[in-house]
Amino acid sequence: MSRKQVLADMEALMDTYCTGCFLKRQNKKDHGKRYAHRFCISQCTVGEKLKACGTKLSVQNTK
Repeated sequence: MSRKQVLADMEALMDTYCTGCFLKRQNKKDHGKRYAHRFCISQCTVGEKLKACGTKLSVQNTK
C-alpha cells in the first residue's frame, strides 16, 4: 500500500468517525483535552486503526 493510500485511509477514518464524536467531546468536557486525546488513542477502536495505519507509514519510511 502506498503512502498516499495510507494517508487517504486515515483521513477517511477520521472524517467518518472522529468528526463530531460524542465520546471525544464528552471526555474533553469532563476530563480535559489531554485525557480525551489519550482515550482516543488507547481505548477507541478507530484510534487503534489509526495507530495501525501510522505503523504502516513508519515501516515504509524505514525501507
